[in-house]
Amino acid sequence: MSEGISHVGIDASKMVLAVAVMSEGGLAEFSIPNEAGAIKRMVKKVKRGSSGPVVFCYEAGATGYVLQRQVEALGCQCLVVAPSLIPVKPGHRIKTDRRDARKLAELLRAGLLTAVRPPSEKEESARDLVRCREDVLEDLSRCRHRLVKMLLRRGLVYRDGHAWTLRHRVWLRGLRFEEPIDQLVLEDYKLALEQMEQRLRALDQELEALSQSQPYRPWVGVLGCYRGVSTVTAMTILTELHGVERFTSARQLMAYLGLVPSEYSSADKVARGRITKAGNAHVRRVLIEAAHHYRHAPSVGGTLAKRRQGQPSWAIAVADKAQHRLNLRYRRLLLRGKPHGKIIVAVARELIGFLWATLQQQSTSQRKVA
Repeated sequence: MSEGISHVGIDASKMVLAVAVMSEGGLAEFSIPNEAGAIKRMVKKVKRGSSGPVVFCYEAGATGYVLQRQVEALGCQCLVVAPSLIPVKPGHRIKTDRRDARKLAELLRAGLLTAVRPPSEKEESARDLVRCREDVLEDLSRCRHRLVKMLLRRGLVYRDGHAWTLRHRVWLRGLRFEEPIDQLVLEDYKLALEQMEQRLRALDQELEALSQSQPYRPWVGVLGCYRGVSTVTAMTILTELHGVERFTSARQLMAYLGLVPSEYSSADKVARGRITKAGNAHVRRVLIEAAHHYRHAPSVGGTLAKRRQGQPSWAIAVADKAQHRLNLRYRRLLLRGKPHGKIIVAVARELIGFLWATLQQQSTSQRKVA
């Protein structure tokens, strides 16, 4: 590292920041409140005591990126570090905030930390909207389960088709219990279900409006040319990755999403296991859901044809190529007797390769226009 640079490790929690400063003058350790004023004073103090640039770092976590933005607004570089990629010494059994801050400063000075790319405030807002919808969808599923299980305990099971169809809802509205308390519980469960459905519809409208605004509209458009990639799926991919240009290859993106096999190899022995499931679980989930669509023979239905209207011909051509290739891969793996779950994961891994290529091409096209 360059001489004169001060390296600062911060162990961030909700209330307190443990700070370790490694400079030419040695090591300084202290704690400050996690407040804007205290952070400002701390940064100015470290800058005054340093003969050169100052670099800060802390682990990505529940505190988000506010600290990073505060430090960089004061004119210093601040790295947000990937916690899963921090080197760990097996012999260390004592963990405190002070030791963690010192460890971060030491690893930062040695160049052994891997920084993540923080989203901007607008990117983070869009990501939170997508995650809020995902949370409401989970809550809706829980509301449905509670209602169904309550009815099951009373011996009431819907047997005339699939649940949550129009006929099923008519059946639910017609249910009556002789016991007033049972009827009260039923009505409360149905009210909670209606509220969740209203929340989901409202968030879907907001997400649709956001997807049609800049800078998301052209990206959502080209991703929507793929079978199984709806607006929600496309926005999940875009808001969680917030910049596909940082992935130099499709394989790098596959590894980031945890879709590559784990490996335990030594000498002449090679042992590969399940996928690593490292990285972003939100994108991995929507990719798995999209991969299920490629079980079916290649076709362009009404919904997909509508999404493709007005999109570049090259994007549609790549999406058609992906549809034929992924369906062929699915059928070949099925004939080889592979489990269905493994086949879907393999298809999802190859699908993200196609999506990466499409996003790269869209990025190139936008640069040419600019």
